[in-house]
Amino acid sequence: MPRSKSVEPAGHVNLRTLAEHLELSQTTVSLVLNNSPSAKSIPQETRNRVMEAATRLNYRPNYFARSLRQSRSMSVGVLAPDLSEGYFTRVMSGVVQELTSAHYFYFTACHDWKKELIDQYPRMLVERAVDGFLLLNTPAEQISVPVPVVAISAHSPVQNVTNIVLDHHKAVEIALKHLFELGHRRIAFMRGPKAIPDSDYRWQSIQEVAGEIGLRIDPALVVRIDASGWSSKTGEHPMAPEIGFKPMKSLLESTKDFTAVFCFNDIAAIGALRALKDAGLRVPEDVSVVGFDDIQSAAYSTPSLTTVRQPLFEMGQRGAKILLDRIANREADYAAEIVMAPELIVRESTGPANGKLAG
Repeated sequence: MPRSKSVEPAGHVNLRTLAEHLELSQTTVSLVLNNSPSAKSIPQETRNRVMEAATRLNYRPNYFARSLRQSRSMSVGVLAPDLSEGYFTRVMSGVVQELTSAHYFYFTACHDWKKELIDQYPRMLVERAVDGFLLLNTPAEQISVPVPVVAISAHSPVQNVTNIVLDHHKAVEIALKHLFELGHRRIAFMRGPKAIPDSDYRWQSIQEVAGEIGLRIDPALVVRIDASGWSSKTGEHPMAPEIGFKPMKSLLESTKDFTAVFCFNDIAAIGALRALKDAGLRVPEDVSVVGFDDIQSAAYSTPSLTTVRQPLFEMGQRGAKILLDRIANREADYAAEIVMAPELIVRESTGPANGKLAG
Protein backbone atom coordinates (compact mmCIF):
# COMPACT_ATOMS: atom_id res chain seq x y z
CA MET A 1 0.00 0.00 0.00
CA PRO A 2 1.44 3.47 -0.91
CA ARG A 3 2.68 5.50 2.01
CA SER A 4 3.10 9.23 2.48
CA LYS A 5 6.15 10.91 1.03
CA SER A 6 8.82 11.68 3.61
CA VAL A 7 9.10 15.34 2.56
CA GLU A 8 6.01 17.29 3.51
CA PRO A 9 4.66 19.89 1.06
CA ALA A 10 5.40 23.52 1.81
CA GLY A 11 2.92 26.38 1.71
CA HIS A 12 -0.83 26.08 1.18
CA VAL A 13 -1.96 22.47 0.86
CA ASN A 14 -4.73 21.89 -1.65
CA LEU A 15 -6.42 18.68 -2.73
CA ARG A 16 -3.81 17.95 -5.41
CA THR A 17 -0.77 18.44 -3.17
CA LEU A 18 -2.40 16.45 -0.36
CA ALA A 19 -3.13 13.58 -2.76
CA GLU A 20 0.43 13.68 -4.12
CA HIS A 21 1.87 13.68 -0.60
CA LEU A 22 -0.22 10.63 0.31
CA GLU A 23 0.46 9.00 -3.09
CA LEU A 24 -3.26 8.52 -3.55
CA SER A 25 -5.64 9.69 -6.26
CA GLN A 26 -7.42 13.02 -5.79
CA THR A 27 -10.71 11.13 -6.09
CA THR A 28 -9.86 8.87 -3.15
CA VAL A 29 -8.78 11.78 -0.97
CA SER A 30 -11.86 13.82 -1.91
CA LEU A 31 -14.23 10.95 -1.09
CA VAL A 32 -12.68 10.56 2.36
CA LEU A 33 -12.57 14.29 3.18
CA ASN A 34 -16.20 14.78 2.12
CA ASN A 35 -17.35 11.70 4.03
CA SER A 36 -18.96 10.41 0.86
CA PRO A 37 -20.97 7.16 1.05
CA SER A 38 -18.53 5.76 -1.53
CA ALA A 39 -15.70 6.24 0.97
CA LYS A 40 -16.95 3.17 2.85
CA SER A 41 -15.28 1.01 0.17
CA ILE A 42 -11.90 2.55 0.99
CA PRO A 43 -9.87 0.67 3.65
CA GLN A 44 -10.16 2.18 7.12
CA GLU A 45 -6.37 2.48 7.38
CA THR A 46 -6.32 4.63 4.24
CA ARG A 47 -9.16 6.80 5.50
CA ASN A 48 -7.36 7.32 8.80
CA ARG A 49 -4.16 8.25 6.94
CA VAL A 50 -6.00 10.84 4.83
CA MET A 51 -7.67 12.47 7.83
CA GLU A 52 -4.45 12.50 9.87
CA ALA A 53 -2.49 14.13 7.05
CA ALA A 54 -5.22 16.69 6.36
CA THR A 55 -5.20 17.73 10.02
CA ARG A 56 -1.41 17.76 10.34
CA LEU A 57 -0.87 19.74 7.13
CA ASN A 58 -3.72 22.16 7.92
CA TYR A 59 -5.58 21.29 4.72
CA ARG A 60 -8.41 23.67 3.86
CA PRO A 61 -10.82 22.87 1.01
CA ASN A 62 -11.03 25.32 -1.86
CA TYR A 63 -14.72 26.17 -1.71
CA PHE A 64 -14.46 28.48 -4.70
CA ALA A 65 -13.14 25.67 -6.90
CA ARG A 66 -15.75 23.30 -5.49
CA SER A 67 -18.55 25.76 -6.21
CA LEU A 68 -17.38 26.10 -9.82
CA ARG A 69 -17.44 22.31 -10.22
CA GLN A 70 -20.86 21.95 -8.59
CA SER A 71 -22.37 25.21 -9.89
CA ARG A 72 -23.16 25.98 -6.24
CA SER A 73 -21.55 28.13 -3.57
CA MET A 74 -22.74 25.85 -0.75
CA SER A 75 -24.07 28.94 1.02
CA VAL A 76 -27.44 30.59 1.62
CA GLY A 77 -28.60 33.99 2.79
CA VAL A 78 -30.75 34.36 5.91
CA LEU A 79 -32.69 37.63 6.30
CA ALA A 80 -34.35 38.58 9.59
CA PRO A 81 -35.47 41.77 11.36
CA ASP A 82 -33.18 40.89 14.28
CA LEU A 83 -31.87 37.82 16.06
CA SER A 84 -32.94 38.65 19.59
CA GLU A 85 -33.93 36.22 22.33
CA GLY A 86 -37.21 34.48 21.80
CA TYR A 87 -38.77 33.70 18.44
CA PHE A 88 -35.71 34.22 16.27
CA THR A 89 -33.22 32.27 18.37
CA ARG A 90 -35.50 29.23 18.42
CA VAL A 91 -36.12 29.35 14.66
CA MET A 92 -32.43 29.88 13.93
CA SER A 93 -31.44 26.91 16.07
CA GLY A 94 -33.44 24.69 13.71
CA VAL A 95 -32.03 26.45 10.64
CA VAL A 96 -28.45 26.10 11.84
CA GLN A 97 -28.80 22.41 12.65
CA GLU A 98 -30.13 21.58 9.20
CA LEU A 99 -27.63 23.73 7.28
CA THR A 100 -24.68 22.51 9.33
CA SER A 101 -25.56 18.87 8.79
CA ALA A 102 -25.72 19.57 5.04
CA HIS A 103 -22.28 21.28 5.15
CA TYR A 104 -23.84 24.58 4.07
CA PHE A 105 -22.54 27.98 5.13
CA TYR A 106 -24.96 30.84 5.76
CA PHE A 107 -24.81 34.64 5.74
CA THR A 108 -27.17 36.29 8.24
CA ALA A 109 -28.32 39.87 7.67
CA CYS A 110 -30.62 41.79 10.06
CA HIS A 111 -32.61 44.57 8.41
CA ASP A 112 -34.43 46.10 11.43
CA TRP A 113 -37.46 46.62 9.17
CA LYS A 114 -35.61 49.27 7.15
CA LYS A 115 -36.88 49.17 3.59
CA GLU A 116 -33.55 50.20 2.13
CA LEU A 117 -31.83 47.26 3.84
CA ILE A 118 -34.52 44.81 2.76
CA ASP A 119 -33.79 46.00 -0.79
CA GLN A 120 -30.01 46.13 -0.43
CA TYR A 121 -29.12 42.94 1.43
CA PRO A 122 -30.56 40.46 -1.12
CA ARG A 123 -28.56 42.15 -3.89
CA MET A 124 -25.38 41.99 -1.82
CA LEU A 125 -25.93 38.32 -1.05
CA VAL A 126 -26.70 37.46 -4.69
CA GLU A 127 -23.36 39.08 -5.57
CA ARG A 128 -21.80 36.63 -3.11
CA ALA A 129 -23.40 33.81 -5.12
CA VAL A 130 -25.68 32.36 -2.42
CA ASP A 131 -27.69 29.39 -3.63
CA GLY A 132 -30.94 30.45 -1.98
CA PHE A 133 -32.63 32.64 0.62
CA LEU A 134 -34.33 31.90 3.91
CA LEU A 135 -36.54 34.74 5.13
CA LEU A 136 -37.49 34.91 8.81
CA ASN A 137 -40.53 37.08 9.47
CA THR A 138 -39.56 39.06 6.39
CA PRO A 139 -42.06 39.63 3.54
CA ALA A 140 -40.84 38.47 0.15
CA GLU A 141 -42.91 40.85 -1.95
CA GLN A 142 -40.12 43.38 -2.43
CA ILE A 143 -37.36 40.78 -2.83
CA SER A 144 -36.58 39.67 -6.38
CA VAL A 145 -33.77 37.13 -6.65
CA PRO A 146 -32.88 34.42 -9.22
CA VAL A 147 -32.60 31.63 -6.63
CA PRO A 148 -35.08 29.62 -4.50
CA VAL A 149 -36.67 31.37 -1.51
CA VAL A 150 -38.30 29.92 1.60
CA ALA A 151 -40.11 32.29 3.97
CA ILE A 152 -40.97 31.47 7.59
CA SER A 153 -43.94 33.35 9.12
CA ALA A 154 -43.94 35.83 6.23
CA HIS A 155 -47.23 34.96 4.46
CA SER A 156 -45.84 35.95 1.05
CA PRO A 157 -48.01 34.73 -1.86
CA VAL A 158 -45.18 35.27 -4.34
CA GLN A 159 -43.97 33.04 -7.15
CA ASN A 160 -40.74 31.19 -6.33
CA VAL A 161 -41.45 31.39 -2.58
CA THR A 162 -42.34 28.48 -0.30
CA ASN A 163 -44.04 29.68 2.89
CA ILE A 164 -43.78 27.97 6.28
CA VAL A 165 -46.61 29.31 8.44
CA LEU A 166 -48.46 28.50 11.66
CA ASP A 167 -52.13 27.55 11.74
CA HIS A 168 -53.15 30.81 13.42
CA HIS A 169 -56.85 29.97 13.55
CA LYS A 170 -56.11 26.80 15.51
CA ALA A 171 -53.59 28.63 17.70
CA VAL A 172 -56.11 31.29 18.67
CA GLU A 173 -58.88 28.75 19.07
CA ILE A 174 -57.04 26.66 21.67
CA ALA A 175 -56.00 29.78 23.61
CA LEU A 176 -59.38 31.52 23.67
CA LYS A 177 -61.33 28.34 24.36
CA HIS A 178 -59.04 27.71 27.33
CA LEU A 179 -59.82 31.16 28.76
CA PHE A 180 -63.51 30.95 27.84
CA GLU A 181 -63.90 27.58 29.56
CA LEU A 182 -62.30 29.07 32.69
CA GLY A 183 -65.11 31.62 32.73
CA HIS A 184 -63.32 34.63 31.24
CA ARG A 185 -65.52 36.99 29.23
CA ARG A 186 -63.70 40.32 29.68
CA ILE A 187 -60.49 39.52 27.80
CA ALA A 188 -57.92 42.13 26.84
CA PHE A 189 -55.84 41.68 23.69
CA MET A 190 -52.34 42.86 22.93
CA ARG A 191 -51.91 43.05 19.17
CA GLY A 192 -48.52 42.79 17.48
CA PRO A 193 -46.85 45.67 15.64
CA LYS A 194 -47.88 46.37 12.06
CA ALA A 195 -44.43 45.48 10.73
CA ILE A 196 -44.73 41.83 11.79
CA PRO A 197 -46.56 39.75 9.13
CA ASP A 198 -48.10 37.44 11.76
CA SER A 199 -49.80 40.37 13.53
CA ASP A 200 -52.71 40.87 11.15
CA TYR A 201 -53.20 37.16 10.52
CA ARG A 202 -53.40 36.46 14.24
CA TRP A 203 -55.78 39.38 14.85
CA GLN A 204 -58.05 38.22 12.04
CA SER A 205 -58.11 34.76 13.63
CA ILE A 206 -58.92 36.28 17.04
CA GLN A 207 -61.95 38.04 15.57
CA GLU A 208 -63.11 34.88 13.78
CA VAL A 209 -62.74 32.61 16.80
CA ALA A 210 -64.35 35.14 19.13
CA GLY A 211 -67.40 35.11 16.86
CA GLU A 212 -67.45 31.33 16.77
CA ILE A 213 -67.44 30.92 20.57
CA GLY A 214 -69.66 33.91 21.36
CA LEU A 215 -67.00 36.13 22.90
CA ARG A 216 -67.44 39.88 22.57
CA ILE A 217 -64.24 41.85 21.93
CA ASP A 218 -64.37 45.22 23.65
CA PRO A 219 -62.34 47.76 21.60
CA ALA A 220 -61.43 49.49 24.87
CA LEU A 221 -59.55 46.35 25.89
CA VAL A 222 -57.43 46.15 22.73
CA VAL A 223 -53.92 47.60 22.80
CA ARG A 224 -51.20 47.41 20.20
CA ILE A 225 -47.46 47.11 20.56
CA ASP A 226 -46.03 50.38 19.31
CA ALA A 227 -44.07 49.85 16.11
CA SER A 228 -41.50 52.40 17.29
CA GLY A 229 -40.86 50.19 20.30
CA TRP A 230 -39.81 47.47 17.86
CA SER A 231 -36.95 49.57 16.53
CA SER A 232 -33.48 49.87 17.98
CA LYS A 233 -33.67 53.63 17.37
CA THR A 234 -35.53 54.01 20.66
CA GLY A 235 -32.52 52.74 22.59
CA GLU A 236 -34.56 49.75 23.78
CA HIS A 237 -34.01 46.23 22.58
CA PRO A 238 -36.67 45.40 19.98
CA MET A 239 -37.62 42.22 21.79
CA ALA A 240 -37.31 43.38 25.39
CA PRO A 241 -40.24 42.95 27.83
CA GLU A 242 -40.88 46.72 27.56
CA ILE A 243 -42.88 45.99 24.41
CA GLY A 244 -45.55 44.41 26.63
CA PHE A 245 -44.95 46.36 29.83
CA LYS A 246 -45.79 49.76 28.35
CA PRO A 247 -49.06 48.82 26.57
CA MET A 248 -50.28 46.93 29.65
CA LYS A 249 -49.39 49.83 31.94
CA SER A 250 -51.29 52.20 29.64
CA LEU A 251 -54.34 49.91 29.59
CA LEU A 252 -54.34 49.61 33.39
CA GLU A 253 -54.31 53.38 33.70
CA SER A 254 -57.59 53.54 31.78
CA THR A 255 -59.34 50.40 33.07
CA LYS A 256 -58.92 47.28 35.16
CA ASP A 257 -62.21 45.82 34.00
CA PHE A 258 -60.83 42.61 32.52
CA THR A 259 -59.95 39.19 33.89
CA ALA A 260 -57.55 37.91 31.24
CA VAL A 261 -55.12 39.16 28.60
CA PHE A 262 -53.96 37.41 25.43
CA CYS A 263 -50.53 38.76 24.46
CA PHE A 264 -48.93 38.84 21.02
CA ASN A 265 -45.89 36.88 22.20
CA ASP A 266 -44.15 35.61 25.32
CA ILE A 267 -41.74 38.53 25.59
CA ALA A 268 -44.70 40.92 25.68
CA ALA A 269 -46.49 38.65 28.17
CA ILE A 270 -43.50 38.75 30.53
CA GLY A 271 -43.61 42.54 30.38
CA ALA A 272 -47.37 42.44 31.02
CA LEU A 273 -46.82 40.28 34.11
CA ARG A 274 -44.61 42.98 35.57
CA ALA A 275 -47.09 45.75 34.80
CA LEU A 276 -49.90 43.77 36.47
CA LYS A 277 -47.76 43.17 39.55
CA ASP A 278 -46.86 46.86 39.76
CA ALA A 279 -50.59 47.67 39.64
CA GLY A 280 -51.23 45.38 42.63
CA LEU A 281 -52.96 42.68 40.61
CA ARG A 282 -52.26 38.99 41.12
CA VAL A 283 -51.76 36.49 38.31
CA PRO A 284 -53.80 34.37 37.83
CA GLU A 285 -56.10 35.19 40.80
CA ASP A 286 -57.08 38.62 39.41
CA VAL A 287 -55.92 38.44 35.79
CA SER A 288 -54.94 35.44 33.70
CA VAL A 289 -52.17 35.90 31.11
CA VAL A 290 -51.58 33.91 27.92
CA GLY A 291 -48.49 34.33 25.78
CA PHE A 292 -47.49 33.05 22.37
CA ASP A 293 -44.43 31.12 21.02
CA ASP A 294 -43.30 29.16 24.15
CA ILE A 295 -39.80 30.58 24.26
CA GLN A 296 -37.37 28.91 26.63
CA SER A 297 -37.85 31.47 29.42
CA ALA A 298 -41.66 31.13 29.41
CA ALA A 299 -41.55 28.15 31.76
CA TYR A 300 -39.33 30.05 34.21
CA SER A 301 -41.17 33.36 34.54
CA THR A 302 -43.04 34.04 37.79
CA PRO A 303 -45.67 32.71 37.50
CA SER A 304 -44.74 30.32 34.69
CA LEU A 305 -46.46 31.33 31.48
CA THR A 306 -49.40 29.62 29.80
CA THR A 307 -48.69 30.00 26.10
CA VAL A 308 -49.39 28.82 22.59
CA ARG A 309 -46.37 26.85 21.46
CA GLN A 310 -45.19 27.45 17.95
CA PRO A 311 -42.92 24.62 16.77
CA LEU A 312 -40.20 27.20 16.16
CA PHE A 313 -37.24 24.84 16.01
CA GLU A 314 -39.13 22.54 13.65
CA MET A 315 -40.20 25.50 11.48
CA GLY A 316 -36.58 26.58 11.09
CA GLN A 317 -35.42 23.05 10.42
CA ARG A 318 -38.22 22.39 7.93
CA GLY A 319 -37.63 25.70 6.17
CA ALA A 320 -33.91 25.03 5.76
CA LYS A 321 -34.51 21.47 4.54
CA ILE A 322 -37.03 22.59 1.92
CA LEU A 323 -34.65 25.32 0.75
CA LEU A 324 -31.83 22.80 0.31
CA ASP A 325 -34.21 20.44 -1.53
CA ARG A 326 -35.23 23.26 -3.85
CA ILE A 327 -31.60 24.19 -4.50
CA ALA A 328 -30.80 20.58 -5.42
CA ASN A 329 -33.95 20.14 -7.54
CA ARG A 330 -34.57 23.46 -9.24
CA GLU A 331 -37.15 22.07 -11.68
CA ALA A 332 -39.31 20.24 -9.12
CA ASP A 333 -42.68 21.56 -7.98
CA TYR A 334 -43.09 22.52 -4.32
CA ALA A 335 -46.13 23.54 -2.31
CA ALA A 336 -46.58 27.29 -2.00
CA GLU A 337 -47.49 26.95 1.70
CA ILE A 338 -46.78 24.48 4.47
CA VAL A 339 -48.86 24.88 7.63
CA MET A 340 -47.49 23.89 11.03
CA ALA A 341 -49.65 22.91 14.03
CA PRO A 342 -49.65 24.81 17.37
CA GLU A 343 -50.02 23.41 20.89
CA LEU A 344 -51.40 24.97 24.07
CA ILE A 345 -49.04 24.74 27.04
CA VAL A 346 -50.95 25.38 30.27
CA ARG A 347 -48.89 26.66 33.20
CA GLU A 348 -49.44 28.85 36.26
CA SER A 349 -50.45 32.15 34.66
CA THR A 350 -54.06 31.13 33.87
CA GLY A 351 -56.87 30.25 36.24
CA PRO A 352 -60.63 30.61 36.70
CA ALA A 353 -62.16 34.07 36.29
CA ASN A 354 -62.49 35.75 39.70
CA GLY A 355 -60.88 32.70 41.26
CA LYS A 356 -63.78 30.34 40.53
CA LEU A 357 -65.29 28.60 37.56
CA ALA A 358 -68.40 30.18 36.09
CA GLY A 359 -71.51 28.18 36.71
